[in-house]
Amino acid sequence: MLGELNNDQINNLLSSHVVGRIACTDGEKPYIVPVTYTYDGEYIYGQTNMGKKLKMLRKNSNVCFEVDQMTDMKNWQSVIVQGEFEELKNEKKEKARGILFGNIFSLETSSTVHAHEHEVTTTLEDSERIKFVIYRIKIKKITGRFEKL
Repeated sequence: MLGELNNDQINNLLSSHVVGRIACTDGEKPYIVPVTYTYDGEYIYGQTNMGKKLKMLRKNSNVCFEVDQMTDMKNWQSVIVQGEFEELKNEKKEKARGILFGNIFSLETSSTVHAHEHEVTTTLEDSERIKFVIYRIKIKKITGRFEKL
């Protein structure tokens, strides 16, 4: 059966994942890339460094964001967000960084994993996790679809 996700199902899917895809365009060519994100029920938050994606987002703030979950070809869910990219500054940036890091970086390690037991030889410095730009996507339209056998 094919169908539309209701608001609770949409919020569930967005809230339970940390990797989505952001699509942008410079007006000539589309560009889509996977990004880590978090969703607070109102905005989608992410971070990035200087590069092609950021250059395009600054030129054209209209974005499409997608998250999906697939068990098999007949059991899947997908959410598509039409929105507007907003680069955050000052206190908005720091608040968003706290939301983002609180939801994503806690997934990097588990309390059941001990470095000394797994011969981990490298450590991840905070400077490698913190990116130059924190942004959010203001949701203008959101839709969700599913197929379930």
